[in-house]
Amino acid sequence: MRVVHINKSDLTGGAAVAASRIVSALRLMEVDATLLVAEKKSKNSWVESILHSRKDKIKLTFNFLYDILSFLPHEKNKRGRFAFSLARRGFNLSNHPSIKNADIIHLHWFNHGFLSLKGLKAILELGKPIVWTLHDMWSFTGGCHYSGGCTNFKQSCGQCPMLLEPRDNDLSALQHLRKMKMYKNAPLTFVTCSNWLGQLANSSSLARDIPIQTIHNPINTDLFAPASRIDARRKLGLPLDKKIILFGAANVLDPRKGMKLLIHALNELTQKSYRDQIELVIFGKTPSDMEEQLPFPATLMHYVSKTDTLVNLYNAADLFVLPSLEDNLPNTVMESLACGTPIAAFRIGGVPEMVAHGTCGYLASLGDAKGLAQGIDYILTNNEKNDFREACRQRVLEKFEPTIVAQQYLKLYESLLK
Repeated sequence: MRVVHINKSDLTGGAAVAASRIVSALRLMEVDATLLVAEKKSKNSWVESILHSRKDKIKLTFNFLYDILSFLPHEKNKRGRFAFSLARRGFNLSNHPSIKNADIIHLHWFNHGFLSLKGLKAILELGKPIVWTLHDMWSFTGGCHYSGGCTNFKQSCGQCPMLLEPRDNDLSALQHLRKMKMYKNAPLTFVTCSNWLGQLANSSSLARDIPIQTIHNPINTDLFAPASRIDARRKLGLPLDKKIILFGAANVLDPRKGMKLLIHALNELTQKSYRDQIELVIFGKTPSDMEEQLPFPATLMHYVSKTDTLVNLYNAADLFVLPSLEDNLPNTVMESLACGTPIAAFRIGGVPEMVAHGTCGYLASLGDAKGLAQGIDYILTNNEKNDFREACRQRVLEKFEPTIVAQQYLKLYESLLK
């Protein structure tokens, strides 16, 4: 059985990390699985880039810029610039040897100049079984990656709140119609990483007639594992006697990631008796003036590329906080739990499927900054009494261990080939 996975990158972004982990898990089961990407960042032999020349790299950049510039006349504000994808330009992958030789084609996240809707249509028309793991909502909306509470995708999109001039036949409605025509009679199966996303897909007019299955993402539990908190702090040069709150995101100022609510929650903690013991550690794209906005001392790690550094960060922290307003199945939450570090988060997306409230973390109501502060306080004051570490680790071993996930995908593949 030959399975080719398609994602824009093998390491950059949450979907890329998840796709790589799925392929790696499948290969442990002796499945002939490979990953076809535009941007290869790892040294894995099973990852193949389609960029073979400087001309190819220029084309990828041109495709990305073309899509962004095409959206500018329609965008309502800058915050939605990367939250809505047109997928007008991309590479034709339908004739690629890895695609032609595959028994099953497995799609992941391919926007930003890698694969266009036209390119997707060409793949769908090959007639091969196609699995599409959804890492956001884009596959069943008129263009947004997360709808922000809008439910127009349940009918036919249109009147899009992300567009400058929303109308019944606006850009989202036209793109929705185009997808509808493409999906009709296509040999397509959707896989959602969370039950939350599966329920949304089932409610959409684009996906409700397509087979949908939920399979959680895996994580390497040998790599992301508990270690000495003191040793981890020493390796990172972090204070040994502080209560460390960890937060991280690709871009911490992405409105969906909830930085403003996190700051509100942290301000609530300034009233606690242990306020002088709190230290913040933040990783990801961070503005230079971030420390001025925070009520506690902070160490800014910026972009972390080394896995061992990430593992040390999770092990060094007393808790990881996730103030996201919308998220599917965040890798950061899974990584933290695998290292035995509890989570304080809002009850959103697939997070409740990962975090058992009161056992391996605390879940506050959506947007409730005071509730999030209560969650952080609960974990910090009960860390010694509750064995969060063991509960967090066990949760991951039961639900996200690579062999468990790979077996579910293998069963799906076999059913499609029959």
